[in-house]
Amino acid sequence: MENSMLAVWPIDPAIVIISLAVITLLLLIMTIICILQTNKIYRRYDVFMRGSDAESMEDIIMSIVEENKEIKAQDRATKDAIKILSKSVKGSFQKFGMVKYNAFKGMGGNLSFAFAMLDMNNTGFILNSVHSREGCYLYIKDVVNGEAEITLGNEEKEALEQALGY
Repeated sequence: MENSMLAVWPIDPAIVIISLAVITLLLLIMTIICILQTNKIYRRYDVFMRGSDAESMEDIIMSIVEENKEIKAQDRATKDAIKILSKSVKGSFQKFGMVKYNAFKGMGGNLSFAFAMLDMNNTGFILNSVHSREGCYLYIKDVVNGEAEITLGNEEKEALEQALGY
């Protein structure tokens, strides 16, 4: 064996043979995995193409394109409706504050109240109901940008502050 090429190598020939066997085994495993994946793709392609010819595939694609156009039109209509609703929500009353109080001490409990209603721009009104033995009186005061034009009572100020979120 002294004339052999393996005798000249500084590595044991058994290590070379074992490493080549391991590499061969890894390549065999990778080949099997590739074959399995190819079969899987082929089966999916076969299911996709089963019973279809070029004309029926064209019909399917055209129906999908039509559905897409309808969905885009519905989406456009929905966006327009959302814009309209958003504008009307801005004008509606969204902020509220209420304070119940006894307008005349010792005369019938907390039946009087101040109620503030404001929109998104802090514009609205304060409704003040004063209850007494003789009757119930209702007052309304305008609020523009969080400020009342007429002087407010303590309860009305408190209801306005509640509505403003202070």
